[in-house]
Amino acid sequence: MVQIAIDAMGGDHAPRAVIEGAGEALARYPRISKLLLTGPQALIESELERIGLKGDERLEIVHTEQVIGMHESPAAAIRAKPRSSIAVAVELVKDGRARGLVSAGHTGAAVASTVLKLRTLPGIERPGIATVFPSPTGSFLLLDAGANVDGKPKHLAQYAVMGEIYAREILRVPSPRIGLLNVGSEAGKGNEQAKQAYDILSAMNGINFVGNIEGRDLFNDTVDVVVCDGFVGNVVLKCCESMAKAFRDFLRNLLSKNPLRMTGALMCKGAFDEFRTLSDYAEYGGAPLLGVNGACIIGHGSSSPVAIRNAIRVAMEAVEHHLNEHIITRVRELGIASTAKSGNRAERDRQCGAAAAP
Repeated sequence: MVQIAIDAMGGDHAPRAVIEGAGEALARYPRISKLLLTGPQALIESELERIGLKGDERLEIVHTEQVIGMHESPAAAIRAKPRSSIAVAVELVKDGRARGLVSAGHTGAAVASTVLKLRTLPGIERPGIATVFPSPTGSFLLLDAGANVDGKPKHLAQYAVMGEIYAREILRVPSPRIGLLNVGSEAGKGNEQAKQAYDILSAMNGINFVGNIEGRDLFNDTVDVVVCDGFVGNVVLKCCESMAKAFRDFLRNLLSKNPLRMTGALMCKGAFDEFRTLSDYAEYGGAPLLGVNGACIIGHGSSSPVAIRNAIRVAMEAVEHHLNEHIITRVRELGIASTAKSGNRAERDRQCGAAAAP
């Protein structure tokens, strides 16, 4: 049984969408013993009453009046608002009252809060956001998708290991193929960061590193895990989201040009519905922030109730599969454990300062 903290004030449609998603998760996943909702008590109670869940013993409200806005600086906001909904959710994990947390709010604040309060796992210097992308043959994992925009070569090597564990444990890929996103597939291509990361990954015995890959290789079943820094990863993520929407709009406009096409579209409605589902971020819920001492799932800012429900599922899976324990063991096995002390305040500040904008 799993207890998960939920940032009830995180996201464009909070708290309504968050509370509805929490209710859906409880109905669908009986292995969840309790959800702890952080935010203004009166507001949360009102939403719970609206959906008929007020007084449900599986829901607990943890009152907090502060909320971090999307425009605020992550590290500064966390220190200025210690009782914000995201900060309190992280505290619940730190205190052992919850095993994981979900937030669809300020991405930078979620990263900063978890690093400051939970710290990184032993051997991991920087956490990374892992995002699952659909492909014609299945799916692949990309990280970092925006936690740290200035990753060093050793951070990319640690992302590769964390991605390998997630792909193996959650996506059920026995021997995940790992590729380094670059401007060319040949060894020696790219900037200094990419060259050094390539050398580190090539020297790591025991991982299935296939070498450099280009952007055109992302969706052709070349790799199962794509490694890059948070700047590149976030650009890829946002471009793919935009392109999927543009493709749907193009297709809709072209099919509506004449009755014959519209008739054909009706015959293909099932296929179009499946494509819409495959390309809908809500179906994937949220992206795990791998490398922190707890299961932290970051949702899309415009998360719907379905997205929140699935983000809670992702948090539950991370806890049940003991991802962090596997990551710690694997990093040590491969000999790439960081010597930086995550408890050092200067180092934590550098990590929080590197967090990508939401």
